[in-house]
Amino acid sequence: MQAPVTNPAPLSPFHLAFPVHDLAAARQFYGQTLGCPEGRSSDEWIDFNFYGHQIVAHLAPSETGAAQRNAVDGHGVPVRHFGIVLPLAEWQALAGRLKARGTQFVIEPYIRFQGQPGEQATMFFLDPSGNAIEIKAFADITKLFAK
Repeated sequence: MQAPVTNPAPLSPFHLAFPVHDLAAARQFYGQTLGCPEGRSSDEWIDFNFYGHQIVAHLAPSETGAAQRNAVDGHGVPVRHFGIVLPLAEWQALAGRLKARGTQFVIEPYIRFQGQPGEQATMFFLDPSGNAIEIKAFADITKLFAK
């Protein structure tokens, strides 16, 4: 069995493809609301630079919809979601921008697991196709995998 990777440096970018019901709405949300630069595109998909990672919105209306939710720290967390871990100051700035834009949060920005080893700032919101996104931050990033 291979030993687990505990602190890879530097991190390699991940690639994530996900369904959307409308490419124009995805372009507006990821490009304008989240500020993700657009990469390549076609009539059926759009690449975005999501904090150095490649995410691809694929036109697939029949595959969009609400995700099941599980209880975490007293909240219904969408099971199917993706996101990024940001430095705390950047997380706070993004939370402020999203609130100012009138973003509807699935879970409002707050501190989860307060006083515990995994204490983290988190927020959940949906893109226009119902894809759940979690943005989180740790005051101490070395606690990312703390139990």
